[in-house]
Amino acid sequence: MMTGLAPVLREVTAALEGISPTPRLDAELLLAHALGIDRSTMLLQQPDLSAPDSYTGLLARRMADEPVAYITGVQAFWDLELCVTPDVLIPRADSETLLAAAITWFGAKDGPMRIADLGTGSGALLLAALSIFPDATGIGIDASAKALAVANDNANRTGFADRVQCELRDWTKAGWADGLGQFDLILCNPPYIEDACILAPMVAAHEPHSALFAGADGLDDYRILVPSLRALLNLGGVAFFEIGYNQAQAVHQLGAKEGFLTELHHDLAGNPRVIRFSLGIA
Repeated sequence: MMTGLAPVLREVTAALEGISPTPRLDAELLLAHALGIDRSTMLLQQPDLSAPDSYTGLLARRMADEPVAYITGVQAFWDLELCVTPDVLIPRADSETLLAAAITWFGAKDGPMRIADLGTGSGALLLAALSIFPDATGIGIDASAKALAVANDNANRTGFADRVQCELRDWTKAGWADGLGQFDLILCNPPYIEDACILAPMVAAHEPHSALFAGADGLDDYRILVPSLRALLNLGGVAFFEIGYNQAQAVHQLGAKEGFLTELHHDLAGNPRVIRFSLGIA
């Protein structure tokens, strides 16, 4: 048993320098997980706690570039704590731009009653939207049955199971949207990385490639989904899609071709992050 959290955290933080962009945070999250308590409690009780032996194994996994979220099995997103597995992408704070854009759009309007999350993965966007819009129900679709199992688990975990429907659908197949109906709000973080792009080892080795790559220019999924929006949106409905840093113009053109008005939203770092599609109906 290693004793004294402060020196342990200093040592581990130093070991993770150069491996992680957030070495101290990683060290704290892994130690809290090893202790079986939340990070805030651990930090408050540091003088009275000792690092368990299991911490060594968790650290070894992180030193081998495995993401913290897959080691601990949880990831914070919006105001939720979600379960994650290697079957789903790890929800990232940049994707919260979709939610902020939706809040801005609805503003003083009535909130959406029916929400769709296309490519729901862990269910992060859908469940966060349901926490924002308490009168709404939602449907999440994904081509991966394993991902939908994670989404359903998170729906139960967050208490939204009675407002969520998850369906196995693959938008590369004909008829994928049949019977879905129409929505007031559509959220989507599709695959958008160019096939030849070299990803960071932590992403390339651990996160599902089917949720990352989208053809030579990264636009394959937009070419399918954007033309489908008119049939899926209610009158006055709106869709928000995450995009890659260099894709705003190309995705705007896809929307304009289908008769949509588009608006670009930037993330907190100032990067192009989200395109809004609407028909200009308030």
